[in-house]
Amino acid sequence: PDLIDVWFDSGSMPYAQYHYPFENKDKFIGGKFPADFIAEGVDQTRGWFFTLHAIATMVFDSVAYKNVISNGLVLDKKGNKMSKRLGNGVDPFSTLEKYGPDATRWYMITNAQPWDNLKFNIEGIGEVQRKFFGTLYNTYSFFALYANIDGFTYSEEDIAFEDRPEIDRWILSELNSLIIKTKNAFENYEPTRAGRGIQSFVDEHLSNWYVRLSRRRFWKGDYTEDKISAYQTLYKCLTTVAQLASPIAPFFMDRLYQDLNSISHKDEATSVHLTDLYQADESQIDKKLEERMQMAQTLSSMILSLRKSSKNRVRQPLNKVMIPVKDEEMRSQLELIRDLILAETNVKTMEFITEDADILVKKIKPNFKTLGPKYGKLMKQIVAAVNQFKAEDIQKIEANGEYDLVIDGNKVKLSIEDVEITTQDIPGWAVATIGKLTVALDITLTPELLSEGLARELVNRIQNLRKDKGFDVVDKIEVKIIGNQQLKDSIEQNFDYICSETLAEQFSVVDQIEGEVEVLDLTNEVQTTISINKL
Repeated sequence: PDLIDVWFDSGSMPYAQYHYPFENKDKFIGGKFPADFIAEGVDQTRGWFFTLHAIATMVFDSVAYKNVISNGLVLDKKGNKMSKRLGNGVDPFSTLEKYGPDATRWYMITNAQPWDNLKFNIEGIGEVQRKFFGTLYNTYSFFALYANIDGFTYSEEDIAFEDRPEIDRWILSELNSLIIKTKNAFENYEPTRAGRGIQSFVDEHLSNWYVRLSRRRFWKGDYTEDKISAYQTLYKCLTTVAQLASPIAPFFMDRLYQDLNSISHKDEATSVHLTDLYQADESQIDKKLEERMQMAQTLSSMILSLRKSSKNRVRQPLNKVMIPVKDEEMRSQLELIRDLILAETNVKTMEFITEDADILVKKIKPNFKTLGPKYGKLMKQIVAAVNQFKAEDIQKIEANGEYDLVIDGNKVKLSIEDVEITTQDIPGWAVATIGKLTVALDITLTPELLSEGLARELVNRIQNLRKDKGFDVVDKIEVKIIGNQQLKDSIEQNFDYICSETLAEQFSVVDQIEGEVEVLDLTNEVQTTISINKL
């Protein structure tokens, strides 16, 4: 018999699988040749990858495949090759047993592009479990809890998009943008980009923004159109995420889909993998709204960061935040998100000031990390020039995102990334700058603010006690409490708020409590003894 290189067998795979040309001509000619996609290790460049093309070109004057990914290697967390000798290998079976295939796959795909080497850190899988799957599961659990209480089954007609609150229209805009980005990523064989986009949507937009800001809509009030819109919007987000993420996490997403579909029975498919891919509704995409909400998220994050650095807990109300505005467009955008930011950061008022207001003193310094590689020998002169910038120069580079210099006859265009702009704190205020955004937070605490903050701490502790005792979210309660004069004054001034938030139909301040009690620290200075009972 004739003997030929074994790679010829592998290279003949597209035809040999059908025993072509001896039979099955219809299957081959009408089949999937050339292939859309193949994947193998980099060592196959001179083996399988080459032989497939060589034979296809010789016999059919065609390529054998249209796309190829050369897989990277899985290394240990320090970047070393895994080996028995070094003892740095990871047992795949115990990993799958402990973390499951979905979390393992999600970690591997989102941590490195398939063609790059992956530094495998098993602790990263646990982080994926908590931050992505845990967050998504908690979001579903929140939805299911209140859907069961209200009997939501998606039996109502869809609320028209234009009739939904802005927060719903925003998350649906982000969702439709996500569909487009994810579909594009998968079609271009970039699962890493797809997974990261889905994870970012769940964490940054859906859970930490939409659900948190909409929470009161689910658990307060009657079954109104606003509440129905919230249910329909969150349902759509969860089912879409289940579908988009199913190629990477097939088991978890199928269970999520089936649990959601059991509520509504809107889809006849028994599995998410049998559904038709949702198509983006581009009429629901509002980039201006997305940009505005991104500004709200950024500003809220800056204010919360200032709270943390000044040791003011979020439950402690603050009086005012000031934001410099560069033009009327920015002012109008901020007006639309003013209430949202104030509610998210627990600040009473927002004031807009001009960028040249005396209250803000900005400093600028060169960013050596970008200037060195870009300008080399000119860097010293550029640094000297930046150090001489006046307030109007700083305003110019902030407003335009760039600044023109002439150094030794050379035109130099500085970008905003080439400098670092900071704002000096003012007595009684905390100030922060990120890019073109600056916030100044009034951190002075008045007796009225302290009283309200104490009431909010009390509400938080009562809510935790309700949860610890296993009360349902709709259960009415009786509260008895012992406290010092500061706490008594706070309760008197915020009585309606405390009772409303905790569903306390009976609330009394007493000198003594019989039966089971809890001793709680509300602040470093205020302690209370309390009992709560279901009515």
